[in-house]
Order: sequence, then C-alpha cells, then structure tokens
Amino acid sequence: MIAGVLKEQPGENRVSLVPEMVKQLEKQGVTVWIEPDAGARAFYPDESYLQAGAMIKPAADILQQADIILSIQAPETSYWKMIPAGKVLTGVYQPLYNASLMQQWADRQLTTFSLDSIPRTTRAQSMDVLSSQANIAGYKAVLLAAWNYSRYFPMFMTAAGSIAPAKVLILGAGVAGLQAIATARRLGAVVEVFDTRPAVKEEVMSLGAKFIEVEGAADASAAGGYAVEQDAAYKQRQQEKIAESTARADIVITTAQIPGRRAPVLVTAEMLDRMKVGSVIVDLAAATGGNTALTENNRTIVHKGVTIIGESNLPSAMPADASKLYAKNVFNFLQLLIKNGDLVLNFSDDIVQGACITHSGAITNERLKQAESVKL
Repeated sequence: MIAGVLKEQPGENRVSLVPEMVKQLEKQGVTVWIEPDAGARAFYPDESYLQAGAMIKPAADILQQADIILSIQAPETSYWKMIPAGKVLTGVYQPLYNASLMQQWADRQLTTFSLDSIPRTTRAQSMDVLSSQANIAGYKAVLLAAWNYSRYFPMFMTAAGSIAPAKVLILGAGVAGLQAIATARRLGAVVEVFDTRPAVKEEVMSLGAKFIEVEGAADASAAGGYAVEQDAAYKQRQQEKIAESTARADIVITTAQIPGRRAPVLVTAEMLDRMKVGSVIVDLAAATGGNTALTENNRTIVHKGVTIIGESNLPSAMPADASKLYAKNVFNFLQLLIKNGDLVLNFSDDIVQGACITHSGAITNERLKQAESVKL
C-alpha cells in the first residue's frame, strides 16, 4: 500500500503527515510518498522525511499511483482530475459547504474520507481533527487579538498610574472557546463567556471566567459540539445580553458555527457601533459568513475604530504543532483502514462509515444527502 502526501496550496502551511508518523506507517508496511517541499512551510524539510523512510515523488506520481492520497485542503482541480477511479482521498473537505465538489468526486468514482465528518464519540477522540485544530485556533486567536490591541491585557499598578485589565468576551465555549478563555486568563484579562449550552457553564467557571446565561436555549447535546438554530424569542434575549457585553468589551473572540449553514450573526452592526474605539474582534467563523455583521474572511477591517479580524484558518499560522497534532489524528484514523499493510475499507465500522463522503460513484454521507434533499 502506498500513502501519498500532497503539498498544500498557497495559504495553507500545514502538512498531512510529519516524519514521526511516517516512521509509524513504515513499521506497518505502508510506503509513504511525499511531494517535494510538502512539509517545508511547517518546518519539516524533505530530508526529515527521507530519514524517516519516506520517498520524495512528483505530484503526478502520487496522484496516479498512491492508494490513498492525503491533503488537508481539497487538491486544486488540475490535480484531482488526474486521480484514477477507485483511489481514496483523505483530508478536511467541509463536504456540507462543498457539495458540488463532492458530487464531482463521486462521479469520478473516487472514495473520499473527510475527517471533519468523523463522529464525535469517545472512541473517535484520538482522530478528532476539529478538536485538535480548534484548540490551536482558540490559543492563537487571543494572541492575535493581543497583538492588535493598543493596550495591556493584565492589570498594572505603577508609580505612573494604574492600568485596568482588558475585558475579553468569548462567544462560544467549544474547544476553541475554552482554549481562548484559558489563554486570555493567563494573559491577565477579565473574561466573560456566552454559549447557548448551559452544560458548559461549569467548565467556563473552572477556567476563571464568568458565564453569561440566557434562558430557554434549544438542546445542543446532539450537535457534536456545534451551535444549533435557536427560536426567535431566544435570539432576542441573546442579542440583548450580547449587546450589553460587547459594549463594555475590549476584545471579542467569536467561534459559533452551525454545520452546513451560515454562521449565526451574534454581533450586529448596531452592536459594533456601540463598541469602544480601539477594541478588537477575532472572528473564527469567518469562513462560513462570520459571527459579526461585517466580517470578511481572511481580511482585517476597521469599522469606526473597531478592528474586525476574519480568520478561518489560524492553525495554519502555527503549522509545526498543528501538523504534528493533525498527523497523529490521521495516523489513528488510518489504523481503521490498514490491515497487514493493505488498504481495507470496513464500512461496518461507524467511524469509517461516518467519515466517508463518496464511494462507488455516489454520495454516501447521510448528512450531506439530507442537506442536498432539503435544497431540492
């Protein structure tokens, strides 16, 4: 069996496998091919892969001969059109947002595993790329906010006067939000947190933050760690609470997303107008529309003195550790597909089935099929 690793397109600095995981796969009889400089932007040079037992191969060889092709983002069109029928692609392809591409891959008889679709169960935790990468995003979001903020985060008492600590508001207490809380608290900020799930209150408070409660939230226990759509009455109460908090916040970190839908707008234009001049927002939901009314993905804008940073791929800004964690997730998932050095697709395994998006010329993922049927 040959596992091939592609170099990511410009803007993505991570790599699917790091040399440590190459060694582990080699022990299992898997030959690993790496496209030249695939790990360079993550500070893993070709020499490190060669020392681990991998072979450096041109992209064309990987695309046409590898049994399983690894890329974090979807390969560019000219690449995937070179892949023969029956090959397997594995990455983070956001199928609910890229349904048309998934259908094209199905039409080409490609088998696709999207690791962001792995069931978020206890057994699958070691393969959970969403959690490993969101952890980095939450950490980096606070550092990015601190870099762009014109004042201190911690309280300072000096002979020249006292500096009050920064007030940080975090919208969403999933993996990214919890790491953002911990990082902001370590920097000395006062932190408030909003989340539609009352169950996270204890975690939030254990990290030293204040939890903002809004009564009447819809149950999100089955949403895999994501937000769920709320009714109009709840949204009104939610907006009132968030408006109060944003008006006094210096930093806002937003993380709320709903699978297959636009991110909910939690910070309206009116709220932005009431925020302090010099305050900073880092919106981690920018790729799906953003949690503010003015967010633009991969852009930083300034609105009436408020800096709004739309960042959907912060893990790519910390590529060495992000790649290391991602590669471990990939390795653990591949253990379900590798038997005695061969590729064996066991669709009776709920993780394999849940991660599979296309197979045998068809869309196989139930959530994607349901989303497409709703559109029709």
